[in-house]
Amino acid sequence: MIEVYKIVYGKYDSVITPTLIKSDSQRTRGNDLRLQKSNVKYDMRKFYFTNRVVDHWNSLPNCVATGSNTKTFKTRLDQYLLYMICVRKFMELEVEARFRE
Repeated sequence: MIEVYKIVYGKYDSVITPTLIKSDSQRTRGNDLRLQKSNVKYDMRKFYFTNRVVDHWNSLPNCVATGSNTKTFKTRLDQYLLYMICVRKFMELEVEARFRE
């Protein structure tokens, strides 16, 4: 995710970096910097970096994806991922409790 952030915000030379196409859709979920997933014909291209990261990047909330610098992005990303782990564990415990009843 950190590499995607650096590519989206132009921290690397644009000639060398892989191309990530910004989406034009105005969906209400995700962030303002949504990326477009390219349609591929072969499985080999499906697993390239530029296709693997799009779903993960688009699922980030706007407050995480729009950071002022890389350090801020890393901090917000860590907090978000920790929060998501806690939510997932809570949901698992709740499901287990319902099955016990």
